[in-house]
Amino acid sequence: MLSEFKAFIAKGNVLDLAVAVIIGAAFATITKSLTDDIIMPIVGAIFGGLDFANYFVVLGPIPETFKGDPTSYAALKEAGVAVLGWGQFVTVIINFLILAFVVFLLVRAATKSMKKADEAPAGPSEVDLLTEIRDELRKRP
Repeated sequence: MLSEFKAFIAKGNVLDLAVAVIIGAAFATITKSLTDDIIMPIVGAIFGGLDFANYFVVLGPIPETFKGDPTSYAALKEAGVAVLGWGQFVTVIINFLILAFVVFLLVRAATKSMKKADEAPAGPSEVDLLTEIRDELRKRP
């Protein structure tokens, strides 16, 4: 069973998938930083606030024992207050759209490069070459 497992892991597709998952996770971190640290502050500034993730609606009462900042989404959520974090949701959607667009661009570029490789002019086949050689040999006296 161990040898079968080694053979399974050694297959190219499994290794390619493992590399893709690792690179994808790293790329998701970069995209999250791009969204959280660059794009969303600009969007938040346009809408009148610097931290767009702090746009929320309180759905339930804030406990009297709450000592945190009532304008902080993270503090209210940590305290168990029912909040509708629409700003955080919009941030996640923008993050997804950026990631999906970049993946689309990568797939599109890969598809174009594969088409170019397929469109490369093919040389004559072995049969064609052998036929030409035979015909040339027949022409000789």
